[in-house]
Amino acid sequence: MSSSDEFLNIDTPENVAFGYEVVGIGSRFIAGIVDSAIIGAILTAVALIIVLTASPFDGDNGTLISAIGLFLFFVILWGYYIFFEMSWNGRSPGKRMAGLRVIKRDGTPITLSESIIRNLLRTIDSLPAFYGVGIVSMFIDGQSRRLGDIMAGTLVVRDNEDITLENINTKSGRRTLMSAPRQVADGIREWPVHKLNDDDIRLAEDFLQRRYEIKNANDLAYKIARRLMKKMELPASEMVFMSDAIYSLDTIIRQYRQE
Repeated sequence: MSSSDEFLNIDTPENVAFGYEVVGIGSRFIAGIVDSAIIGAILTAVALIIVLTASPFDGDNGTLISAIGLFLFFVILWGYYIFFEMSWNGRSPGKRMAGLRVIKRDGTPITLSESIIRNLLRTIDSLPAFYGVGIVSMFIDGQSRRLGDIMAGTLVVRDNEDITLENINTKSGRRTLMSAPRQVADGIREWPVHKLNDDDIRLAEDFLQRRYEIKNANDLAYKIARRLMKKMELPASEMVFMSDAIYSLDTIIRQYRQE
């Protein structure tokens, strides 16, 4: 993996090179404003509900409701980013609006453990006020990482497009027909795609989306297809031809998403 202050090139085990623009304070500030506004609105609504609910009660009942309210505040403050980063593949609503995504430093999707670490350390990053520690850390670090990112091994990168099958089929204004030949598609429908995981499929999707930028795309598609077929424990007789590799990856993705 090679990187600079603004751009990160990541080589996968299949020799597929993916480039990511590492974003700085400005873009992350915009995303932070949006997320803070959403969190603030949610907390205000919860506080109002708690006040209205606790008002008629006295003593222990009122104290219990207040305690529940404090617990909800904690869950919202810490769980907001973790929930969305897991649900939206490294994106919170603010990051999604700003076209940003959190990934691991090796380019793979963020997992629950990294999300928990980077978000629990927001407390330290936010000290003494307005993310003072985090901003200093981003200025010092060559990849604009706050302390939480450094400890979790994550990066915030530019990602203007969602990786979906619709995006994969359209690139630079060109519409590419991805329907596999019948003999390829019929064979793949019998494959045990349930043995693959989301990371395998995201690798294939990333490659298909960027295949026009890769000079030896057919060769790399074949390597990725062979890797996925090996994980599905398919015999050598099922191995695809290089000319069918890209079609095979697309069909594997479709089959996996359907299941």
